[in-house]
Amino acid sequence: MFPVFVISDILIQYDITNYIPKWIKKTFSNIFSVRDSIITIFFLSWISGFPSNARMIRKMYDRKEISTSEANHALIFTHFSNPMFVLSTVAVLFLHHESYGYIILLSHYLGNIILGIITKKNLPYNHIDYTKKTIKSQNFSKIFIESIQSAIDTLLLILGILTCFLITSSLLIHMFQFSSYTGAIIKGIIEITMGLKEISLLKIPDIYKIVISTVLISFGGLSVHLQVLSQIINSKISYHYFFVARIFHAIISGFICFILYYVLQI
Repeated sequence: MFPVFVISDILIQYDITNYIPKWIKKTFSNIFSVRDSIITIFFLSWISGFPSNARMIRKMYDRKEISTSEANHALIFTHFSNPMFVLSTVAVLFLHHESYGYIILLSHYLGNIILGIITKKNLPYNHIDYTKKTIKSQNFSKIFIESIQSAIDTLLLILGILTCFLITSSLLIHMFQFSSYTGAIIKGIIEITMGLKEISLLKIPDIYKIVISTVLISFGGLSVHLQVLSQIINSKISYHYFFVARIFHAIISGFICFILYYVLQI
């Protein structure tokens, strides 16, 4: 996450959206009915994974490049898991089947896109002009140092939250002596990495393993939810929309995954 956080901060500061071909921005904006600046958040989140989307949305929001409603909408459909995590850790390390990673990832992505289309508003994306800050006169070294400092602060916060949730989930499972099936689901709801590992160890058909894994990844786990909340706190950006969207995302992605498994005859 560290290099991606630094790079994304620099790209946002230099208004990387201005360098994206107009036809791509127009197509994206027409599909999701948003300002073309959100395309930067969409693709950088696709590469880096959550909670980078919330972090970038907050930065653009604070820079007055997007409105509150646009920030809420963007938070709904830019929630992507890191592709390397899905393809390597989940598919290869946990499930021992590389092709499963592509099914999970495709289902996860399609679920997000469907959510973005369903929740879009039927309004022109550029009704309001926001004042953009120009930084052409700023020194690159200053921007670079500030980006590093911001990335470090964010990562320390994320690691702190992650550690707390890992300990909490372990204590709950130990205290209440849940069955392996219930315990795996609870761990996944609290912290997805530990939950996905437990799901992969269950003695159930592979189709159920990949569907449940897709559902958990799309929901994100409470640990990820708190990470997202930590990025939008003290702003008018609503966590409620994000939470509801993750439930629908989990359902849609799980359904798509179930269909893809049999269509592709893995």
